[in-house]
Amino acid sequence: MRIGFLGLGSMGTPMALRLLAAGHELAVWNRTEGRTDPLIREGAIAAGTPAEAELGADAVITMLFDDAAHEDVLFGANGLMDALSPGGLHIACSTISVALSERLAAEHARRGHRYVAAPVFGRPNVAEAGRLWIVMAGEDAAVAAARPLLEPMSRGISVVGSRPSQAHALKLGGNFLISTMIQSLSEAFVYAKSQGLDPAAFLEAVNSALFQSPFYAAYAKVMLNPPEHAGASISLGLKDLQLLRDAAAGRGVNLSLAEGLRQVFEEALKVGLANEDWAVGQYRVAQMRGAGARNA
Repeated sequence: MRIGFLGLGSMGTPMALRLLAAGHELAVWNRTEGRTDPLIREGAIAAGTPAEAELGADAVITMLFDDAAHEDVLFGANGLMDALSPGGLHIACSTISVALSERLAAEHARRGHRYVAAPVFGRPNVAEAGRLWIVMAGEDAAVAAARPLLEPMSRGISVVGSRPSQAHALKLGGNFLISTMIQSLSEAFVYAKSQGLDPAAFLEAVNSALFQSPFYAAYAKVMLNPPEHAGASISLGLKDLQLLRDAAAGRGVNLSLAEGLRQVFEEALKVGLANEDWAVGQYRVAQMRGAGARNA
């Protein structure tokens, strides 16, 4: 099938490469010059604008950074919304606000488009391996059309509702759980070190006894052996946390743990960790807080 792919960052590029490897034809676009080069070398066609990427496409996939990028790419000059024909399919894989997802659903419906939310769980290395877990929501026919395009990127797909915003809400909730897990690990490691315990040995014993979770093991490895390149940054983590808080507030819900995590992320920004790996940044704040308590 012919697919337009908009957004070739650290996640979008490996996802698009998986589609090429599966035999799909791709027209790719990215705001930053040079990002299309790896895809062009593998046979993709470079589009000059988001609208051009849609020409002749069976579907268009977006993997953009935030709400502001979607406003520009979808609704701006030469944007996707005006280019999509009635019946056109938009698959939104990005992590965006519930409010924007609801707006997109209304706007696509008004224009006669099909719209599926399909945010992904997994870091860039997971995307490279085609092992993302994808959360989908939308009308049944649209979900059925989107599924075969997403399967080459994933190890599993969960369909969670008929309203696309439900998938984006779930993704924000999942990222919140990741942040809380990282925070509990961070503080547990600080505690372990204060008691003369090796954090890695502490995690191995506790994870074996209680959780048997590959996620605890994987994130502990990142925290204790910081990668050269961040899989996801502190800035990204704060963005997603704010989207969760906004979505909760929109339903009159208060999340006290989310408020505490907001303070952690803001402390990380204050000490220059904005581009640090999400897990590493949270751990460093926990270490600084622990040291501050000892020196008080």
